[in-house]
Amino acid sequence: MVSDLRSDLRSDLRIVSLIPSATEIVYALGLGEALVGRSHECDFPAAVKALPACTAPRFNPSGSSRDIHDRVSALLQSALSIYQVRTEVLQQLQPTHILTQAQCEVCAASLSEVEAAVATLTQISPQIISLQPAVLADVWSDMRRVAAALTASERSAEALVDALQLRLQCCCDRVRAQLPQQTVACIEWSEPLMAAGNWIPELVTLAGGHPLFAKVGQPSSWLSWGDLLAADPDVMVMMPCGYDLAQTRQATQQLAQEASWAKLKAVQDCRIYLTDGNQYFNRPGPRLVDSLEILAEILHPDDCQYGYALKAWKLY
Repeated sequence: MVSDLRSDLRSDLRIVSLIPSATEIVYALGLGEALVGRSHECDFPAAVKALPACTAPRFNPSGSSRDIHDRVSALLQSALSIYQVRTEVLQQLQPTHILTQAQCEVCAASLSEVEAAVATLTQISPQIISLQPAVLADVWSDMRRVAAALTASERSAEALVDALQLRLQCCCDRVRAQLPQQTVACIEWSEPLMAAGNWIPELVTLAGGHPLFAKVGQPSSWLSWGDLLAADPDVMVMMPCGYDLAQTRQATQQLAQEASWAKLKAVQDCRIYLTDGNQYFNRPGPRLVDSLEILAEILHPDDCQYGYALKAWKLY
């Protein structure tokens, strides 16, 4: 369901979103017409790609998972920001509001970088709205906060949240009584290994699984092969940050070269699943409910069929 706030729109509203999840929130609230700029990673809905990009990476985003990790680590160790905020583009766009994040300096331009860029602008002082969700409840709050900041009204945000929560509840009702729970390892990066945290363990639990390694609301954490082998999950869901299905397959193929790979129960039982983490699990916006439904399809294929198979996830 898409809410409609057009009657509440200010005529001078000019929004720049510097993180894909915020862009999706803006569109879900019916405010897409007021969006004038985006981050270089914002690509949903497709119409947003026609807008000028206001950020750019300072590293080469191509190559293996290890290559990308090393490049990002080198920038962080040099105290350099990973992303560049294109102040000349912001100056041209004259935004009234800028949406950004204060959660992960690897995921998008940080709040401090955006504040520094805005300080250099002339003749405009856009309001910065910074999002920092860690659990689903934070995502609902962000939707209300964005709506209130942009329109002075939360009524359509409530309608959007209600619709998303209804879908969530319908999914949970299908899997709630199914026991025993399958142990699930969600992998956010393949080399080095990282277990997905924040809202991901919560989604796994809601989908009727038992999440391993990461804690609800806590940041993603590095994972050793020894810990992975000791836990020996029933299911492994690959969701590398920023990777689509094809890139996830490549990363998993590289991971499968590890000598211990064949010892894993999930490998022996053919229960390794590839997902489009970039479009779903990595983005704390409206499509986290889609992500829940994807997990439900993976864990309970006989009871949950939402149509994501082969599009958003595949069996490895």
